[in-house]
Amino acid sequence: MRLRGRKGIRENLEQQEDLVVLEPKQHKGKWAELFGNDHPIFVEFGMGKGQFISQMSYKYPQYNFIGIDMYDELVRRASEKARNAWSQAEVETPPNLKLALANIEQIEEVFDPKELERIYLNFSDPWPKAKHARRRLTHPRFLKKYIELLNPKGQIHFKTDSETLFEFSLNSIADFGLQMTNLSLNLHREGLNEEHVMTEYEQKFMGKGMNIHRVEVIVGEEALREYNEVRLDKYKVREATDESGEDQDEA
Repeated sequence: MRLRGRKGIRENLEQQEDLVVLEPKQHKGKWAELFGNDHPIFVEFGMGKGQFISQMSYKYPQYNFIGIDMYDELVRRASEKARNAWSQAEVETPPNLKLALANIEQIEEVFDPKELERIYLNFSDPWPKAKHARRRLTHPRFLKKYIELLNPKGQIHFKTDSETLFEFSLNSIADFGLQMTNLSLNLHREGLNEEHVMTEYEQKFMGKGMNIHRVEVIVGEEALREYNEVRLDKYKVREATDESGEDQDEA
């Protein structure tokens, strides 16, 4: 991906120390200190222009968010999106958001094990050629890193327009024996959910009538336990409803 950015991008980013992190490796294991609280940390790997992570930070102030990209021009654009998202609250600097310049290839040098609670992978490069499969962000070598970085409540949320990448990703996830939930082959089939925050690509693809594929992956032990408890409660309710219906039939 090549970007034609404006001159002085680096200088622009250097002047945004309140929002932009140019040396994220220095904060490994200390991101909570940077935010000044112990709220859960949600990270988007490959944030692009930053619409998703910016709106998420505004919508969910109880969480800390980090948007990561390896291109300084995209980090600059994301900084504009972030400040615009929070301008409606008359806040210049988002209090729960940081934008970091980093390469996901070395992501284990940016975060400590168990430091993150959620990872978002939104419309990552599908790298369609088989010889480039290792570069896909859902390749087993990346999933192994994510699993190590996520805490006991950890989850991965993945979205893509690529059917091929989605199939590859599901197989990769299954190989790790991870629980998948809320799987959709056409996320917006019944229209846009007001609770759903879209990326720039998602809006573009949706406008063209393309299917959006999505899945949530349960990684942490505590998250898996909560997931199973919810499933069990739903089963009990359904079972009780069925028995109630049978009693009425007999009467």
